[in-house]
Amino acid sequence: MRILKYLFLLLLLALFASTVYVATLKGDFDVKTTAFIKSPKATLFNYVNDYRNWETFVSWKKEDPKAQFYYPKNTVGNGGSYSWKSADGDGNMKTIALKDSEFIRQTLNINGSESESTWTFKDTLGGTKITWRSKGTMPFKFKMYSLFKGGASQAFGSMQEKTLANLDKTLVYEINTYKIKVDGLVKKTGTFYLKQTITSKISKIPYNLRIMIPQMTRFFGKNHLVMYGKPFVIYHTYDTANGISKLSVCIPVKDEIHTSDGSDITSGLLYPFQAVKTTLIGDYSHTREAWNKTVDYVKKNNLTENTEGAHIEIYSKNMVQIANPSQWVTEIYVPIKSKTIATPKPVIPTQTTTSQPTETPTATTTENKTP
Repeated sequence: MRILKYLFLLLLLALFASTVYVATLKGDFDVKTTAFIKSPKATLFNYVNDYRNWETFVSWKKEDPKAQFYYPKNTVGNGGSYSWKSADGDGNMKTIALKDSEFIRQTLNINGSESESTWTFKDTLGGTKITWRSKGTMPFKFKMYSLFKGGASQAFGSMQEKTLANLDKTLVYEINTYKIKVDGLVKKTGTFYLKQTITSKISKIPYNLRIMIPQMTRFFGKNHLVMYGKPFVIYHTYDTANGISKLSVCIPVKDEIHTSDGSDITSGLLYPFQAVKTTLIGDYSHTREAWNKTVDYVKKNNLTENTEGAHIEIYSKNMVQIANPSQWVTEIYVPIKSKTIATPKPVIPTQTTTSQPTETPTATTTENKTP
């Protein structure tokens, strides 16, 4: 019995000594991990920039499949954030600064301990060099954890290495898993819509859509408006020579809605038109190939593209609904000049607020109109 008391006392002393030792350890850490990701820089940046994608690759989700992730209205770009609850603790992350395709800076809070992370992206042969740097101060619990893991560099470095490895594997699957089907000649129905129009570099269209579609969706929610269909884009111009496109991000509405003067969100009317439809299942980066296959179908079937008509992409399953790009569904419509097809006569939506549409479907064109 006396021996047991001595052993218990020794354990208490060891525990006390360990606690004192851990408490006196320097809590500051600065850990940097670099990896090669087999994906283009813009694609990688866009994926990391949307927090809805994070549960597909972060190590703490892989190690705790029951961890729960929570997303606010804004998960993309400056001010975007998310939070989680897991067996190892609760946390949240927020983007505080970024430069398109160059870097993302974030604040991270885990169980009340704050740190700062910076992701940098650089083009390299066959992919992207990505560097993830985290620095901050560890609370007592993390000091103890890092002590058993061989120090802060080993503990945090291991977490970052696993996350970046998961990111590479996830992107290889999510980006490269896709399917394109040319559905053929259809009659596209008309609709009223609300739109936001921008002029964008063609290379930045995917980046802008990730921001604008959620913004338009939030606008509808804030103003208690009903979406009468899926978000879509009308390409007014698509100038490949100069790499510039003018486009409108649109959401259908049942009746015409007038917005206040000076608003960057305005109304429009899409008239019914005949088109060749193509369905893309997968990441938006494959739309170029889908558009090309659609145009090839038009030529092979002796159809004539209507270059003055509305060239449209409809996002029937989009980034607002689901994080995984491999499951996105995009419908492409290339307008063609009149050709009789066996479909019911389309109905133009009724108009309740005025007797005339505010906008015709004719788009301003440049050379190389088709996206």
